Amino acid sequence: MDTKIQERAQLWKENVDEPELAAELADLLAKDDDSIVDAFYRDLEFGTAGLRGVLGVGTNRMNAYTVSQATQGLADYLNAHCENPTVAIMRDSRNKGDEFVKAAAGVLAANGIKSFVAPRIEPVPVLSFTTRHLGCDAGIVITASHNPAPYNGYKVYGPDGCQIANEAADEIQASIDGTDIFAGVRSMDFGEAQEKGLVEWVGDDVIDAYLDAIQTVSVPGCVAEDGSFKVVYTPLNGSGLECVTKILSRVGIDNVVVVPEQREPNGDFPTCPYPNPEIREALQKGLELCDEVKPDLLLATDPDADRVGIAVPHDGDYKLLSGNEVGVLLVDWLARLKQEAGEDVSRKVVVSTIVSSAMPDALAGKYGFEMRRVLTGFKYIGGQIDMLTSKGEGDRYLLGFEESYGYLAGTHARDKDAVVTSMLICEMAGWYARQGKDLYEAMDGLYRELGFYLNGVVNVTFEGAAGADKMARIMKGLRAQQPLTIAGYDVEGCTDYAGCVEMPILNKDPEDPAQTLPAANVLEYRLAGGHKVIVRPSGTEPKIKAYLFTTGATREDAEAVQDKLAVAAKESLLA
Repeated sequence: MDTKIQERAQLWKENVDEPELAAELADLLAKDDDSIVDAFYRDLEFGTAGLRGVLGVGTNRMNAYTVSQATQGLADYLNAHCENPTVAIMRDSRNKGDEFVKAAAGVLAANGIKSFVAPRIEPVPVLSFTTRHLGCDAGIVITASHNPAPYNGYKVYGPDGCQIANEAADEIQASIDGTDIFAGVRSMDFGEAQEKGLVEWVGDDVIDAYLDAIQTVSVPGCVAEDGSFKVVYTPLNGSGLECVTKILSRVGIDNVVVVPEQREPNGDFPTCPYPNPEIREALQKGLELCDEVKPDLLLATDPDADRVGIAVPHDGDYKLLSGNEVGVLLVDWLARLKQEAGEDVSRKVVVSTIVSSAMPDALAGKYGFEMRRVLTGFKYIGGQIDMLTSKGEGDRYLLGFEESYGYLAGTHARDKDAVVTSMLICEMAGWYARQGKDLYEAMDGLYRELGFYLNGVVNVTFEGAAGADKMARIMKGLRAQQPLTIAGYDVEGCTDYAGCVEMPILNKDPEDPAQTLPAANVLEYRLAGGHKVIVRPSGTEPKIKAYLFTTGATREDAEAVQDKLAVAAKESLLA
């Protein structure tokens, strides 16, 4: 075993007084295998997405010590930049969430920083809203989004409600690097912090204000008023139940059947070990319930309720729509309603990411709205909202979405929001039902009108230290030798986002200055025939992803190209 790893493990053995972690460490030391290496070979890196990792003992694990060290770094940053800073703190249903919230609040209190803490689990968009609503200087949410059950995470938001910017993350990381994980962290007991007024519970009035803000973007009159519109909903044992059911009730949708096995919060996620609404397995219990109760729609929100997946009844089956398809449907529907209401749709702005569907570009040609593309990460979409609102043009913002099932309508938050999206999807389904269509038929109609823009993702996982090295070698190799063809299609152009790249904008206001995207570890290959492949390492999981974009006059044509690109990605690009 590497000497550095031995020294780290010994230091933890001498200092860890939490019984569960101490027992785990003793077990790892007794085994002396790769698991001890993976626990200590590096520190969890603090980036714009905060920390994320497997729960357990070690510097490369999520535990009270790594959370406290990160919070000390955040406290140093806030005290250096703010006068009397305050922080909002929330969590979802992940294991150890309550412990990590109290650890973070205790560190902030010991550094003289007051926290507003949610007394129960809440969706991530509530944290984004609350940070803004209470005028806090930062927000912390304990979540690992849709990762498997062994994970938890720690995300930091700025006063604007967006995940923190690169500059802030770098400064916080520098402070973390200079903080001894045991001797350098100041802390206070959570109860003592409450007694001293350094912790205050977030009241229900804040949650009500959040729901009020969401309701302002509702489209009344879409859903049948007789209560016949029925929804099956699963929060996947996460945090969405209260807010989603409340907002649906507010807009007249009370016929909601909740999947019983996935109703209550449970960080073990016993019925779906990978609680990701992108995959069919996570929706299986909901689909089984659909077979019994025959709803008009299935909704599934992930554990932190910032993303939502759906299934719609069609020809006796339930069809799952992709994140891209739901985003396209929402953009088209909202733009159509604005146009029919006599609004100037050319003023509107839609924001999506470079790895999301190209089909909204065709919608921009149809309706005339401005289409902006940003890097992966909803904070960049939130940044575009801020640019508009700072100029008094918040009403121009129509929708932001990314292919991974994240959407935001309204300017109440700066992160993706499954609560507002669940409301709009139901209203959209009700509107189409009045036209005699389901959402699958509506999407098929758009394909036939605009062309079949299909998307796929190839994921290759590289675990541990060796995996991290392999991912770095793959990206380095692709940069050193650009492929001339992919799956037999000539590479007609390549963009390396590691440098400054101008933001792609359709129907741009000519008086607006050009905007450049931040540097990112992303490579884009544009292929003959209008197809495209984008390669990037995941920012939250040990994976490299190849995003596949194909077009065709028919679904079969586009799918055939998808299949070829998927094989090429696995066998050459990511090998």
